[in-house]
Amino acid sequence: MKTFQPTPKDIKRKWHLVDAKDEILGRLATKVAEFLTGKGKTTFSRHMDTGDYVVVINAEKIMVSGRKASQKVYRTHSGYPSGFKEKSYDMVMRSHPERIIEHAVSGMIPDNRLKSDRMLRLKVVVGDKNPYEAEFKKENKVSTLS
Repeated sequence: MKTFQPTPKDIKRKWHLVDAKDEILGRLATKVAEFLTGKGKTTFSRHMDTGDYVVVINAEKIMVSGRKASQKVYRTHSGYPSGFKEKSYDMVMRSHPERIIEHAVSGMIPDNRLKSDRMLRLKVVVGDKNPYEAEFKKENKVSTLS
């Protein structure tokens, strides 16, 4: 029996629509990361990018459990002296709720040369309107995760 090695022509990308309304952040991020990496496919291979496109709607309605809403902090550093910045979960949720989901999903994807391409296929939208509806209709392959 031979080991299957996918070639670029074997890669078929689907579009998945995920509604973040009343979903827990970490549980949603693991589902989305699985779609982006392609782990649920039979053609999965660690060294190739076989994942799908994911559109997440209602990013502003995501939930976190416990006291994370008041305690969670996002930290960045520019690399320059006094370039350290902290933003609370509430502040980020008010200004850019899509960044919370992008940050969580980015943490679930392995840090390798394929990560940037996988993250480009993640589309996070504030509100319940899907701006990528044409892509869903063109592919005729719609998967909805609720």
